[in-house]
Amino acid sequence: MNLILQALPVAAPTIGWVVHALFLSRRLRTARTDRLTGLMRREEFTSRALRAMRHPHTAVLLLDLNGFKQINDTHGHEAGDQVIAAVGRRLGAWSREYGGFAARLGGDEFTALVRLAPDADADAEMTRLSSRLSQPLDTGRVTLAPRASIGLCHTSYRPGAGLSDLLRSADEAMYAAKRCGDHWRPAGAAGAHRTAHGRRAGRPGPHLTLLTPVWRKAS
Repeated sequence: MNLILQALPVAAPTIGWVVHALFLSRRLRTARTDRLTGLMRREEFTSRALRAMRHPHTAVLLLDLNGFKQINDTHGHEAGDQVIAAVGRRLGAWSREYGGFAARLGGDEFTALVRLAPDADADAEMTRLSSRLSQPLDTGRVTLAPRASIGLCHTSYRPGAGLSDLLRSADEAMYAAKRCGDHWRPAGAAGAHRTAHGRRAGRPGPHLTLLTPVWRKAS
């Protein structure tokens, strides 16, 4: 006991630093992670993506949900949060299967970086992703099938392009998919679907399929 008491004054500062370091590490992880989905945030995604792009089979995706505002307006923000969380989990799991990772950029917009061979059947892969994202979600009050518009830009489409150019191209392709009612589009010729200042110039009209209520629970 005496030895323990003698060691306490020496050990206390070390223990304090360890606790402080763990606290800072936890805060850093929290700052880098989106609370709702568990995905990384934009800054962490950018940092990792710049390193991951060295792989020759890199593809960047950008997606957002169709009619998400209507879900919030009709069923409330709690249901909307559940949709965002579910889509984040599904996208994250899919990305890991392809040697990549995903992030929530904000609102109902997500991005991912994966490894996809240039000769892979992109349509089959994106159809598989779209189907997974659209699996019915029981919110407790209503069951919804989230619908996403996806833009894909492979590094082979833009040889030598940086991350910002790949994301812009994926963004343009996503807007084209949303405008045309497709679930996904590959990046076409540079500037084929140009947006205003790198962002979509507008939202599609009401003719597009929204987040679809599958069935409503009996009250």
